[in-house]
This record gives sequence, structure tokens and C-alpha cells, in this order.
Amino acid sequence: MAVKTFLPRWHPRGLNNGLIFGTTYHGVSKLPKAAAYGLGHFGAWCAYRWQRAGTEALVDNARAILPDADEATLQALALRTYRSYARDTVDFIRALSMTDDEIRANVNHLNGEPLFEAIRNGTGALTVSPHFGNWELGGVLLRRLTDIPLSVVASRERSEDVDRRRREFRAALEIETITVREGMDAAFRIRAELDRNRIVALLVDRHLGKDRLEVRFFGRRAFFLRTPALLAFFTGAPLIPSFVYRGDDGRFNIDCGPAIHVSRAGNRDDNIRAATQQVADEIERYIRRYPHYWYQFYRFWQSQTD
Repeated sequence: MAVKTFLPRWHPRGLNNGLIFGTTYHGVSKLPKAAAYGLGHFGAWCAYRWQRAGTEALVDNARAILPDADEATLQALALRTYRSYARDTVDFIRALSMTDDEIRANVNHLNGEPLFEAIRNGTGALTVSPHFGNWELGGVLLRRLTDIPLSVVASRERSEDVDRRRREFRAALEIETITVREGMDAAFRIRAELDRNRIVALLVDRHLGKDRLEVRFFGRRAFFLRTPALLAFFTGAPLIPSFVYRGDDGRFNIDCGPAIHVSRAGNRDDNIRAATQQVADEIERYIRRYPHYWYQFYRFWQSQTD
């Protein structure tokens, strides 16, 4: 009997297509900051009202974080999440044209010591993040404020225009893009970048096909990518959970660490599983503190199936 595989739509229809992305980029680039935020605020309200599949997914996902919350609280959190996503999009686009001094003025703190230590040790590192906060801006901040050599692992966007623009943004900052494809090509490229003593950034909370490992996440079963911990085992590069998020003062925080090393003593699979669970635990800690920065616009828990 054939088994039906659940294939989630990462974004609700219209949220990340070429027209919306291009219009947003050109509008934000030319508008004053307050006007750009206002436009994003209105767009977030429209998405909350009209992208019902995305809103219902946000509410369903949040029930694991706030199991005792009533419907009104969960709906309010969904709207806040849309607004945070819109503002993060504005901030990312605006940062592309900022001076280094302007960027520094918008950063509260940057804890990059685990990355620098990995570079000093000559191992490179894998920064593993969830779809949380402004991860794309994180690459901009690291390249503009430090000399960390950075590569980013990314899935190809559904829209060719969006995919091209994102690649161009990274290339302008000398950030290498490694595109996830079927087979082992991406894994070989990641290992090559680690051998060059570079930092490789990737999102870990959406599994791809058989590249997955079961973890406990908010007390439920979930699947994270297995490849990061497997590569850490073979190369000695640490896994470094990393988070970029706006603080209460409106400025950004970049938290990197703690470094998680995959032990080579004992059973390999057990060690890989233990390290991946450590990553999941650290991610859960941040999402509990800032649930409005967890950007999963599809039913996350429904996708955690065999």
C-alpha cells in the first residue's frame, strides 16, 4: 500500500513570491524608515486576515509553546508573528545599504566568540539555526562587523526572481551560497568549506526527505536535519546554535553558542543523536522566550510524520 507523504508549503501563497518580494525590496529601499515599517505593519495585518492557512498554522504551532493559552491569545501571537516577520524583512533590506557605523548603531550585542574560537582551532564551524528571527540579516551583520568567512546553505526558492536576488545579496557580501540538491553534492561542498576553515550557516528545523533525525521538541516528536551533526562528527567542527533577534530596545542581538562537539568515542549514531538533541533543546529555549520570532507559516507538527 502506498504511503502518502506530507509535503508542506513553507510559505502561504503570495508571502514569498517574486512580485511581492520585488515590490517590497524597491519600496523599502526608497521609503523612510517609519513609512517602511508602517507599510510592513499594514501588510502583516492583511496577511493575518487573508492568508488563513498561514494564520491557522501559526496558531496550531503555538499550542505546543503555550499549551494553556486561549484562542484569543494564540490569535494575538499569530498577528504579532506576522508583524515581526514583516519588520525583519524591512530591517534586512535596509541593512543592505547601511554604512558600517549605521549597522553598529543598530546592534546591541554580538557574541561571536564561539565562531572565532573555531576559526582559531582551524576546524571551521556549522552554525545551526531555526527559522527564528532575522537569520538572513545575521549573515549581513557577521560579514559587515567581523572578518568571519561565511558560507550559507539554502534551498532554492520557488520563485526564480527571489532566488536570484537572495544570491546577489549574499555575493555582494562575499558570502558563498551552497544550494541544497538531491544526493550528496551539498554535503560534499559543506565539508569542503569546513576544510577551508570557514563558517557554514544552515537552518536545521526543517528536514529534507530521509535527511532527518528524531528529537524531542516542546515535548513532542520532531525531525531535525541529521547531516549537520554527521559532518561535525567526521570533521571535528563544532555545531554552534545561533540566533539573531530584535531586543526590547529595538536593536539586534546576535547570540552564537554554546559550541556543541560531537564525540567520537563510543557509538557514532548515539553521539550524533545526542548532539542534535542538544541543538533542539537550545532552539526550544529561545522560542519559548520569543515565540513571535518562530517563522513557520505551515503546520509544523503535521509535517513531523514517518
